[in-house]
Amino acid sequence: MSDARQAIVVRSTGSWYQIKDDQGVMYDARIRGKFRLNGKTLTNPVAVGDLVHFEIENEVENSALIKDILPRENYVVRQSPRKKHQLHLLASNIDQAMLVITIREPNLKQGVIDRFLLMTEPHDIPACIVFNKKDLYTEEDIKLYDYLSEIYTEIGYSTYLISSLVEGDAKKISETLESKTTLISGQSGVGKSTLINAIYPDLDLRTSELSESSGKGQHTTTFATMYEPTADARIIDTPGFKGLSFNNLEPMDVAHNFREFFKYSENCKFNNCLHREEPGCAIVAAMEQDQISELRYANYLQILEEIEDQNYWERHSDL
Repeated sequence: MSDARQAIVVRSTGSWYQIKDDQGVMYDARIRGKFRLNGKTLTNPVAVGDLVHFEIENEVENSALIKDILPRENYVVRQSPRKKHQLHLLASNIDQAMLVITIREPNLKQGVIDRFLLMTEPHDIPACIVFNKKDLYTEEDIKLYDYLSEIYTEIGYSTYLISSLVEGDAKKISETLESKTTLISGQSGVGKSTLINAIYPDLDLRTSELSESSGKGQHTTTFATMYEPTADARIIDTPGFKGLSFNNLEPMDVAHNFREFFKYSENCKFNNCLHREEPGCAIVAAMEQDQISELRYANYLQILEEIEDQNYWERHSDL
């Protein structure tokens, strides 16, 4: 590997990658060979944020070959929305993750927060939840925000109520991004690109209105891309998603990565308790005593059911 140089991946399309070397020179790169994650097949084997070794393929065209991926500190992965037996890498080597959502336009999709946290929690990646478009909220919407904010702040996640149209709100978010590499994600149409533009106007990301026919968001970010808007901040902007599924998790993985469940579960009667109808379940008892959110518990059961509906061989099609 003596002739190889090091770079960071700043853009991924799944078929080719843009990388930046230590001198800030950009190359269009492709991979040589096959890369897998924990033995599973990936739709995009190289992620934005990866540190890689590369060789120059064509100096005139600034093209390169990625030869190797350096060990990742962490990564965020989900089930591919198009190929349900494969995994899709969103990003790697990040310091924190930010989920941008809104209660209105489009309406908040039930369970999206817990599904997002199920991607970050396995690697202990700090996450915060940004409720955008507060200028559109009704009095009932504000009550819903207060309810959700209390649930998630009590278990250690930061929440923010903001509007991308309010200058002070954008500044409040920008302070959380300094000196960190942040994955920014959210459903289509929540105003993620508008928020990033409000924080960093020079980036001038493309934005789009909601579809008039469906009321749903349009995809404005096509590929995951890393930006360096200041000397100390890196953000990874990812395409908007419609849903999140998990072919990479077993039922017990879900139980272990609802952080408050894991804390109480040491008091369960059985070590392999999935916190449903098992006798002596400390999670059910804690929920009945209002120590665990009923909403979180309901979302947990739904995710568990979906994973079990994908039978073992569907989840392990590579075996």
